[in-house]
Amino acid sequence: MDPFHFYTKLDQTILVGLRAKTIEELLTGVRSVPDSSIYFHTHRFLHQHHYLSPEPPNDFAYWVTNVLGDDALGERLWSVDIVRFHDISGLRVRLIAVLEGHLASSERKVECPAGEEFHFMACKTFVFPTHQDARSLREFSEILGKVSINSVYFHMFDAKLRLKHGENDFSRWFRSLGAVELAEASKRLDPYSHTLEGLRQSLVALVKKYDSH
Repeated sequence: MDPFHFYTKLDQTILVGLRAKTIEELLTGVRSVPDSSIYFHTHRFLHQHHYLSPEPPNDFAYWVTNVLGDDALGERLWSVDIVRFHDISGLRVRLIAVLEGHLASSERKVECPAGEEFHFMACKTFVFPTHQDARSLREFSEILGKVSINSVYFHMFDAKLRLKHGENDFSRWFRSLGAVELAEASKRLDPYSHTLEGLRQSLVALVKKYDSH
């Protein structure tokens, strides 16, 4: 049985070099920026404010609502259900569809005030081993209870979307052990409706429950 290797990460925020003053320019950027930028603008709030709940907004919805004053489009962008997507390409397609639909149905042309442009950003991620390895479910729950929030975030979010696994690292490892029921239960957890600390506690409780059977 291969052990579960816990990793952690550090993110360095970088400018992509694109900015938007209008919805048309926002659409152009969403179409062309790298996946890491789409990921950044839909997950930044979650990572930086991991003690807050409920589900956070994305940067596109925030800018459209609070800078351009377009509440209708902001609501549509706000309602994009990130948890439904298993890769960035699908999420990008949905955001593009929302923006294109709005532009096709509205003649309202608004340009943001000078200095309030939307700057497309991304993050460069540095991944490090924690040297914490679990060889059983009991060891896993003990280590999960004490690793950093960055480690929980990396294995739950980065693995699923940025690394294009389509499933978080924890579920994949449980499945490799033959713990299919636990794998499915952890996969069904909605990580966007928990704080990161709450998500950790839910995972620990699931593993302990399964391990006690």
